[in-house]
Amino acid sequence: MSYESDGPTPPRVDWDAEAARFDAEPDHGLRDPRVRRAWADRMRSWLPARSADVLDLGCGTGSLALLAAERGHRVTGVDLSPAMLERARAKLAGRDARFLTGDASAPPVGERRFDVVLARHVLWTLPGPGRVLRHWRGLLRPGGRLVLVEGVWGRVAPVGISADRLTGLLAPLAGQVRVEPLSDDPLLWGKEVADERYAVVVAF
Repeated sequence: MSYESDGPTPPRVDWDAEAARFDAEPDHGLRDPRVRRAWADRMRSWLPARSADVLDLGCGTGSLALLAAERGHRVTGVDLSPAMLERARAKLAGRDARFLTGDASAPPVGERRFDVVLARHVLWTLPGPGRVLRHWRGLLRPGGRLVLVEGVWGRVAPVGISADRLTGLLAPLAGQVRVEPLSDDPLLWGKEVADERYAVVVAF
């Protein structure tokens, strides 16, 4: 079953229970310097050159938030898991960053607006992705951008959201959409991968 549409919600995961081992995955913890450098290079190309306000939705343990903060960006991270956020706060201690417990589909940021909304492997897990994208678009300042890292994983029962499906959902938002394939860069994942992995950057 694929979860590309507004249909069934993917199975729930106890992310608090996963937090202790989450960073063991090469692309989660970025502990390998080569993997970390590969993600840092991508983040540099996806985020503005000037200092910006970045909203990292489903931030997990904060690995991408840290890369953004190291580039001088001001980061707000949102995640449903207090255990994940505890690790994120520890990673970014002393940085210009804050972390909030909340739902990525409706982050608890009030009237604040951001230069970038960043989400990695999050949108496909949320019901009503088209509605969610419209809400995220509304969190951006004029000239802001969405940075979405997504994919389709598995062959027998694939889960995720394809690039074609995501660009179709983004079309009504009328931004400039760039799709960047990521499957062909094993350094990002710490291994060779054969499934569909990509980033979409939308400039408004």
